[in-house]
Amino acid sequence: MAALSTSDVAVEPAVVDLSFTGVRELNAALHAPDVADKASAWRVTSPAGRHSIAVGLDAEVDVRIEGHVGYYCAGMNQLATVTVEGNAGVGVAENMMSGTVRVRGNASQSAGATAHGGLLVVEGSASARCGISMKGVDIVVGGDVGHMSAFMGQAGRLVVCGDAGDALGDSVYEARIYVAGAVKSLGADCVEKEVRPEHLAELAGLLHAAGIDADATSFRRYGSARRLYNFHVDNASAY
Repeated sequence: MAALSTSDVAVEPAVVDLSFTGVRELNAALHAPDVADKASAWRVTSPAGRHSIAVGLDAEVDVRIEGHVGYYCAGMNQLATVTVEGNAGVGVAENMMSGTVRVRGNASQSAGATAHGGLLVVEGSASARCGISMKGVDIVVGGDVGHMSAFMGQAGRLVVCGDAGDALGDSVYEARIYVAGAVKSLGADCVEKEVRPEHLAELAGLLHAAGIDADATSFRRYGSARRLYNFHVDNASAY
């Protein structure tokens, strides 16, 4: 196969078959300085669970991956829209800055870890530590999330349309958490909070952006009790 190039304007999406082309070569083409002008739409076929597909993108391109992906797909994303037509392995959209990442199936552990911005949508369920150390990203999960989701979440919003596992929001800072289903247990310093009109409006906007049809009034809100910001001996057992 000829080397990937963005030298010609693409009328149809650029198609890359990973059974013939390496992930490194794909990513190099997606990192080209003029990629958004020359080939703004991409189809990636035969991903076969390969790792680090479409990482480090920093242009307004649309990348559709037709199948399951491995670790760290769409990590460090900026501006791009990445859609996975399947399941995603560990760390999908980790450290994302902006743009949109959508997983049509389920996501493994640490989806959206440390992400600063953008929108991550998991239409299925997400495993443990979804949104760990999130720093401003919006994450919408159509199904359930596993244990310790939003652990040490500093900023951003996590929306769970299903159930949440143990220790939800453990040691959370200022991230806001919305859950429609049952919560198995709350983590240290995470408490249920009142849902006010501004929260309903915020939640409705997030659901609309994610393309998920759910009733905002069916969700409960969780966040930090702010007892662990500074050490106090009375709270020593909670650290």
